[in-house]
Amino acid sequence: MDFFIGADFLDLKQTLFCGQCFRFAETDDNIFEGMAGGRYVKLRQEKNGITLLDAEEDDVRFWQDYFDTELDYGGLIKAFSEDKTLEAACRGRGIRVLRQEPFETLISFIISQNNNIKRITGIIQRLCENFGDQVRGGYSFPSAEKLAALSPDDLSPLRSGFRAKYIIDAAQKVNSGEVDFEKIALLPDDEAREALKVIKGVGDKVADCVLLFGLHRLSAVPKDVWIKRVISYYYPDGLPACVGEYAGIAQQYLFDFARTDMKKELTAKE
Repeated sequence: MDFFIGADFLDLKQTLFCGQCFRFAETDDNIFEGMAGGRYVKLRQEKNGITLLDAEEDDVRFWQDYFDTELDYGGLIKAFSEDKTLEAACRGRGIRVLRQEPFETLISFIISQNNNIKRITGIIQRLCENFGDQVRGGYSFPSAEKLAALSPDDLSPLRSGFRAKYIIDAAQKVNSGEVDFEKIALLPDDEAREALKVIKGVGDKVADCVLLFGLHRLSAVPKDVWIKRVISYYYPDGLPACVGEYAGIAQQYLFDFARTDMKKELTAKE
């Protein structure tokens, strides 16, 4: 059956391809397919939401949560628009921060280091095909337990380079409980970040990506080159007070704004 999920300010293309997840593709005009949480989904963009195509009713709640449909993005955008730069960044954009599984998010952003989206997507696809379970529509993301039993050499089919040893270290630390997402979720931002950085290859940026995209810590702000440029150019004294506890969502709008609308202006200042 098909199921409609109402959600204003949700643009699937912008949300799925802004660099926060890597397991979706646009297969036709306004039609998207992908995997998350071991579930396959086919989606159609609608004016005020999305439609799950040929879906199971039991999966509807999962996808409502995944796209964070209960959070009032209209209210957030109204608050953000007190700042002129953020007002421009929010205009015409429908990016939502997804509620992703923490371990998949951790491994995905370890793979993302010094990498481009096409190659990241390929490595993750090979990881799932080689070590995940076959499910409807594709392969699930492999568990920490499965990956922890492997060696970096076992990951050679992924062609992930230096990242292989980081993937195994992350899996082993999560599987052993040394890195416990439930406990980390209860820590203040700084402590949570440091708890993730015990994993080899995880620095501030990857840790903040896990906090924002995997643990839905909406105050976390991953700082890549584009966000650093925006902050240096527009906010040398820090992000404006209007973002409140939702700085991570504001960051997503600013990130997309920086690398599209303001790309020439920001790179010219370097």
